[in-house]
Amino acid sequence: MIWMPLFALIIGVIIAWWLPTPSKGVLGNYLSVAALAGMDTLIGGVRAALERSFDRVVFASGFAVNMITAAGLAYFGDQIGLDLFLAAVVVLGGRIFVNLSLIRRHLLSRVETNGGGEGSVPPAADPTGQ
Repeated sequence: MIWMPLFALIIGVIIAWWLPTPSKGVLGNYLSVAALAGMDTLIGGVRAALERSFDRVVFASGFAVNMITAAGLAYFGDQIGLDLFLAAVVVLGGRIFVNLSLIRRHLLSRVETNGGGEGSVPPAADPTGQ
């Protein structure tokens, strides 16, 4: 099921490439935060697929709800005069980095358990020197 999030990414890139979207002005903050929320959902979907817990309904609903919530938070912040989109950027950026680190660890553990070889992770050295 790892192909579903990657397929969504490819479709999103194609749509973004061909549709004229405003990237400046008032809508720029909303679109950038919504895109970041979409990337968070995409990377979370890859992580779930690697952990064999991917669910299409959870992925699709999370994608839509995360994007709408992030853009809504940015809109609400504009209405009250605060840069609340920064809160979404910090939270979503943190989640992206956590998910990427867990994906990396999962892939490294796969390499380690598959017999190692050229790309394997060496065992930790004994700190006592024995």
